[in-house]
Amino acid sequence: MADSIFTKVTRLVIKIGSGLATKKGGINLSFLSGLAKEVAFLRKKKCEVLLVSSGAIACGMDLLGLSRRPHELPKKQAVAALGQPQLMNSYSQVFKKKKLRVGQILLTRGDLEDRHRFLTAKHAVCELLKLDVIPIFNENDTVAVEEIQVGDNDQLSAMVAHLIDAQLLIILTDTDGFFDKDPKIHKDANRIPVVENVDDNILKLAQGTLSSKSTGGMITKLKAAGSAAMYGVKTWIGDGRDPRILSRLFEGVDCGTLFLPRKEALSSRKYWIAYTLKSAGQIIIDDGAVNAIRDSKKSLLPSGIVEVMGNFDIGDAVEIADSYRNPIARGLTSYSSKELEKIKGQKTSEIEKILGYQYYDEVVNRDDLVVL
Repeated sequence: MADSIFTKVTRLVIKIGSGLATKKGGINLSFLSGLAKEVAFLRKKKCEVLLVSSGAIACGMDLLGLSRRPHELPKKQAVAALGQPQLMNSYSQVFKKKKLRVGQILLTRGDLEDRHRFLTAKHAVCELLKLDVIPIFNENDTVAVEEIQVGDNDQLSAMVAHLIDAQLLIILTDTDGFFDKDPKIHKDANRIPVVENVDDNILKLAQGTLSSKSTGGMITKLKAAGSAAMYGVKTWIGDGRDPRILSRLFEGVDCGTLFLPRKEALSSRKYWIAYTLKSAGQIIIDDGAVNAIRDSKKSLLPSGIVEVMGNFDIGDAVEIADSYRNPIARGLTSYSSKELEKIKGQKTSEIEKILGYQYYDEVVNRDDLVVL
């Protein structure tokens, strides 16, 4: 793995999971101290560093003596509210010893879905970087409900990489990268140094987490790497238990797994449509429409629609799926679900006759559509 791939990086995001940031009894200060030293090393290389750190709920659990992650949303929110200040205070105290200042940024999906709030957050983060402050992101678990949840910090880290135009996403975990089988179970597991494309075959190799204090597992890390690749961001997954892991990486040591970015990256807007907005519904289309969208790069017309699922309005993000319910694209709809129920399967020329009006010929215009 050529060191030049990493030495050219000037802005990166590092994601830290609960299993690294916390331990039985509270914060893992030993890990945070090692991380602070590594971040200081990167800062000396003129590299801007942003962190996405899990651990608030795990901290709250330890303070309350809970052995398992709460499932009830109100309790989960309360535990996060208790743990988040302790988590940030620990980062602040440990990083201060390396003359590093940190700032807290709590986000929900709603903050990233709204373009105005998205840009406001981006400007705030950029100002923190100008002030030589290291932003530390976490999902705002205390107020996040299902409608505005990102869901896991692996995906949040990919969204943050998009938010601030990072060149590299680093996900620190408890294994030395991605393997062809679970190395914790199989001694003959082989590390995969480079992954060119996160496809179904790669995803099938992943295993979910068994931890009682965290969410995700390798599968969510692969999905984060896949979505970051769509925006042209490379991702590296490696062993955060190694206190010199980032130094070794930037020195050119072959470790972890590098996920290559897509050669033709999505624009910021299309990435926002594909990976930040939450789908409000699903549109099932026939094989002809699948071919038109996927192969011929056409817009979605009402004639190709077979079924409409969910309740959505004009401008909402919708998932477009084939007859087997396999998602093939996402886009912004020009008609509501109620309107589509009336015009599905019909020719464009029939829209005005059926509805009494016509907004557009297309249900989803190609400019508002992303093939997955």
